[in-house]
Amino acid sequence: MQLIEVPAKQGYVWLRQGAWLFRKNPIGFLLLLFIYLFAVNLLMLLVPPIGVFAILLVNPAIFVGFMSACRDTVAGKRVGPASLIAGFRAYGKDAMRSLLKLGGIYGVLVLVVSGVLMTMVDVDTLMTVVSDKPLTTEAIREFYLAMVMGSVLYIPVAVLFWFAPLLVAWHGIPVGKALFFSWMSVWRNRAAFIVYGVLVAVLLIAVPLFIDALFASSGANNIAPIIATPYRILVMAVLYCSFYATYRGCFNVTQAAGQTTDTAA
Repeated sequence: MQLIEVPAKQGYVWLRQGAWLFRKNPIGFLLLLFIYLFAVNLLMLLVPPIGVFAILLVNPAIFVGFMSACRDTVAGKRVGPASLIAGFRAYGKDAMRSLLKLGGIYGVLVLVVSGVLMTMVDVDTLMTVVSDKPLTTEAIREFYLAMVMGSVLYIPVAVLFWFAPLLVAWHGIPVGKALFFSWMSVWRNRAAFIVYGVLVAVLLIAVPLFIDALFASSGANNIAPIIATPYRILVMAVLYCSFYATYRGCFNVTQAAGQTTDTAA
């Protein structure tokens, strides 16, 4: 495995490759995403305090499962719901323990980021967004402020964990080194990741905002969620597929540990 340094324009290429990969198996990827979102909502509904940390704990392993589905799709293999748990069963007990260790570290860091964020925003005003009370301009402003500040605070965590689960599961790298290598690979390709991040922000934030504003201006506020929600789900699926493209773009890998077939996206 060798780190590759790529130009800034590669950030756009990764998203394009993610869209290409999604088109190869849209039903399969959407099914995996729906299963994941359903499980997340169920855990948060049934056991809110424990469920949140449980989701964070298994997140690296679930990420490996989704990346395994991407790899298998490229290789022409069948992808099913069992792909999501590949991180728990396909790479051995040592990999599973390392992924859970990563999940524990990830959970702690996310909770720390959340705690810091809560000191920077007006929580009472923010809660009106998810309540039945009429939305105010102040509440909407606070909501988007929280999104922006949360994204900024989360960036260092995302950089640490961007490649770490795959390095642990597919290459047998220890947790500490995997976190370090993930950070260094993103840093050395920071121009491409900046382009990638800007494009993702446009797709996930700017476009839905435009849709909301467009229908609000015409008095059809109820129609906006009907369009924006499926759009967000599609973008999320493409985004997950593009994560695999960033891995293949940043590492010169001919065959990762634990896999039998692998081709470039």
